[in-house]
Amino acid sequence: MTRILTRTNFHSSKLIRVLTDLALVDAAEPGAGFAEELSLWVDLNHAITLRTLHNASSTITANPPVMPSMSQPVTCGATLREEFSRVRRSLVSAFEKNGAASVARAHTELHRSQAGESLDLAMAYEPFRRFYAAQQRDMGLNSRALRTQARAALAEVSSAHKTLAHLDATFDGALSDREGKLLATVPRLLERRFAQRYKNHQQQLADAGQDDHPALWMKPGAWLADFCQELQAVLLAELDVRLQPTLGLMEAFDIKT
Repeated sequence: MTRILTRTNFHSSKLIRVLTDLALVDAAEPGAGFAEELSLWVDLNHAITLRTLHNASSTITANPPVMPSMSQPVTCGATLREEFSRVRRSLVSAFEKNGAASVARAHTELHRSQAGESLDLAMAYEPFRRFYAAQQRDMGLNSRALRTQARAALAEVSSAHKTLAHLDATFDGALSDREGKLLATVPRLLERRFAQRYKNHQQQLADAGQDDHPALWMKPGAWLADFCQELQAVLLAELDVRLQPTLGLMEAFDIKT
């Protein structure tokens, strides 16, 4: 089980809190303002587009158009929420059904005949890296399709909602590459945790004068079982990060203009 998250600020994302709790990243105190930090991620072309859209949004807010009464946006919003829930359930189910525990059980079978031999940590972690990368691909494809669907539905509600959809698309284009590169570092961070878990396990055996038994690695409280729980916690936190923009778009359906 992972420890209670106590070392990070409430402004952090769940993913950062989980990684910090696992001692894989340092807890960061609030630094520069949000706008200043964001400017480091956005290039000039995207900045100009965002400024143009922001000005258009301000004009719409000051002079809101008269919109006819429509039931379709509500229907679209409800349908989108159902699809959001379905996609999230499907991804979480994949984490659990084809999860790290399955990879680990295959691992222990592989190493049962190697008791007493030192584990090659890079080779031992590789199946977990492939598993995590596969889940990231699925999360990326599903979350991006859902976000695109949400923007299309939101654009049908009103001029203000359409501007918001355009803003989201621009932010997505400006930030997606850097976000992808940052998320790609997560499996490497988990490899450090894997190695740390195994080395602590070996040290405990040495201190107790005991032999290693790979068949016990997945017993409750054993090093590999704990690592699998941690890996799944990181996956769930990353999923929330990837789905957060779509969740924000869905909440915009309830905003009256």
